[in-house]
Amino acid sequence: MIRPTTRPTAAEAPQPANGTVRPGHGRRRETVLESLLADVFHGRVRAGQHLVTQELAVRFGVSHTPVREALIALGGLGILDLVPNRGAIVRRLTRQDVREICQVRKALECEATRSACGQIDPAELDDIARTLRKLESASRRVGARSVAAAREVDSRLHDLIARSCGNRFLASELNRLKLLFRAIRDVSWDQVSRSSAPRVQEEAREHLAIVEALRQERRADAARAMARHIRSGVKYWSRGLPDR
Repeated sequence: MIRPTTRPTAAEAPQPANGTVRPGHGRRRETVLESLLADVFHGRVRAGQHLVTQELAVRFGVSHTPVREALIALGGLGILDLVPNRGAIVRRLTRQDVREICQVRKALECEATRSACGQIDPAELDDIARTLRKLESASRRVGARSVAAAREVDSRLHDLIARSCGNRFLASELNRLKLLFRAIRDVSWDQVSRSSAPRVQEEAREHLAIVEALRQERRADAARAMARHIRSGVKYWSRGLPDR
């Protein structure tokens, strides 16, 4: 049982969420997990800070159980250190951590992409491709609506590949890690939005290459396109983090 003994000061405490969490238990845990990941990557909680179960339960309007489960999951993802008699302590994250996370993601996603070739309904791929072409041809100035659409289609494509890979252990591992991947992605998108960089169009082209290779059942090309997509994302995903 996680019982942190040091409470953050008012200035250090995470900002309250808008409202309380009211979905089912599994979704409550996931919502706490998503929010804490966003806090870590946005710098709203600092390295070395203790996360207090009671504080978080009050913040999210939930019992201690989903909070503890979320903290344990974050420990498994390497975001927190769970120290006996000291509780949950936020780790310092660096660009090297993001590069290593992306290395793991590339291995898993490329294998899933190879395995999903020939297993996906072409109509689903065509529908995704239509969305991607709209994003590719959008204005070079990144707006909130384009970013939201880019996030949605990114999640949709990667989830479709995981569901279609035919390996339940691989799909389960991708599902376990996807909140971590997407927390880093969303922070990078926030930074892209502020700088108006053309990442929406660049990522749309990367996704289209994956979709087109899947549509034509070219396994090696699909895996290579996925690898290029993840490598390209590293420089965006590591923004805002220290080098070491």
